[in-house]
Amino acid sequence: MTTIEYLSLSTPKRILVSIERFFIGIFVAIGKFFAHLPGKIWKLLKKCSNPFYVLYDAIVRGDWMTRMNFVIFGFSQLFRKQKVKGVLFLLFEAFFIFFLITVGIPNISSLHNLGDVACIKHLTTTSSGAEIEVSQYFDNSFNILLYSIVSFAVILIAIGLWYFSIRDAKSLQDNSKIGLQASDKAFLKNLGDKNYHVTLLTVPMVGLVVFTVIPILFMIFIGFTNYNSYHQSPAYLFDWVGWNNYSAILTQGGANNNLFLQTFLQVLAWTLIWAVFATFSNYFLGMVVALMINAKGIKLKKVWRTILVTTIAVPQFVSLLLISRMLNTEVGVINGLLRELGIISSNIKWLEDPLLAKVVIIVVNTWVGIPYTMLTCTGILMNIPEDLYESARIDGASPFKMYTKITLPYMLFVTGPYLISSFIGNINNFNVIYLLSGGGPSFTYGMQTPPQQLTGVGQTDLLITWIYKMTMTNVFKDYGAASVLGVMIFVVVAFFSLITYSRTNAVKNEEDFQ
Repeated sequence: MTTIEYLSLSTPKRILVSIERFFIGIFVAIGKFFAHLPGKIWKLLKKCSNPFYVLYDAIVRGDWMTRMNFVIFGFSQLFRKQKVKGVLFLLFEAFFIFFLITVGIPNISSLHNLGDVACIKHLTTTSSGAEIEVSQYFDNSFNILLYSIVSFAVILIAIGLWYFSIRDAKSLQDNSKIGLQASDKAFLKNLGDKNYHVTLLTVPMVGLVVFTVIPILFMIFIGFTNYNSYHQSPAYLFDWVGWNNYSAILTQGGANNNLFLQTFLQVLAWTLIWAVFATFSNYFLGMVVALMINAKGIKLKKVWRTILVTTIAVPQFVSLLLISRMLNTEVGVINGLLRELGIISSNIKWLEDPLLAKVVIIVVNTWVGIPYTMLTCTGILMNIPEDLYESARIDGASPFKMYTKITLPYMLFVTGPYLISSFIGNINNFNVIYLLSGGGPSFTYGMQTPPQQLTGVGQTDLLITWIYKMTMTNVFKDYGAASVLGVMIFVVVAFFSLITYSRTNAVKNEEDFQ
């Protein structure tokens, strides 16, 4: 469709065409990604070959001090006037050897079966002559898996530092041949100058690995085990079960008979629907409130902003628990007030009817979230040049036309990444669901006694609240299945994040609003 044909369409048709183009663009982007994938893999392989060339060059052309770095980290640096760097390399090698002997090797050697013996119970006689049962613990599957992952992470870091130690040693050798002598003073100066980015990012990167990467890897591996209430450390061992947890969720008993699969699909659908409504209702209504407060002729603007900001001062969990109590079917103040006014004759099941509960949750979340969006939009609206609006008024544009052609494009450009992060945050919005409805009402499927693995899951549960119930509140705790759900959340979040972020104007047309 040409530009002239597009402009000749009515506004509703333009919106439909834009939506169609957006989704077609997503599939086109996916197609281009896979089309360019072989070339990207080839470039990656070429980059991966560079370290092997560096090591080969160090072996063939390096002197004896450079070659000693293959065995002793920082050896060449110690003899080429970079003692601080050499000592740091050497200390890490000593730590690595100690860690590998005490933690790494014992746990990695047990990784294949996650332990042999967990606990042995035997009777022992106390000083008073009474016999009591004593438990003696040996292997702990949880610790074996966790420490093995940590050990592999430390091994990868050690390999990286070993390579950098050799590369730096060869560089020092080459520089010494042309009269460039290294020193501790130059090394320390570079940490705050040339290599300041490395100094600044070291601690955050360590935190990222320890608190993000390792837990994610641990969660993924737990999904391939039978870790649950019947196989819980330290009293019992759990073992590898391959893809059993995935097949139990997605294929057990066939798609028509698998209650777990039916529940998962419904919870996933509600999670996505909730994320869409929770994100865009807050966004557009918050923007409308900001426009109304900032409009010319509105008095007491600071008062209105203060009132909305004051609602943020109340902790969200307090507001949600209070609203949940007010909406209680039997003792809720709202039903009581409606009965007193004669509006209703029987109590309304605000949080017990599946459809009504979902509507109520979206409305309450909108009420809670509008002040945040209003503050964000207010700051951006103040930065839109007034000349654009003056020119539009002179050309006879209506307020709605100015909103769609000036305000909304500018807002979407600036807040596009925020909108995506808000959508992802709502997929994992634990507080609103759990504190307001607790995930209820429960699924029934026409059965009086659902399977134990479905205990506790409700029709307003998100995937994140379902995971919490499976691992924390249910009598039977299935950590393996919960890990599978966690992986699926990660896949959904990664898909929407990568695809939509690359399609936003903030990325595609970065220079348009400079």
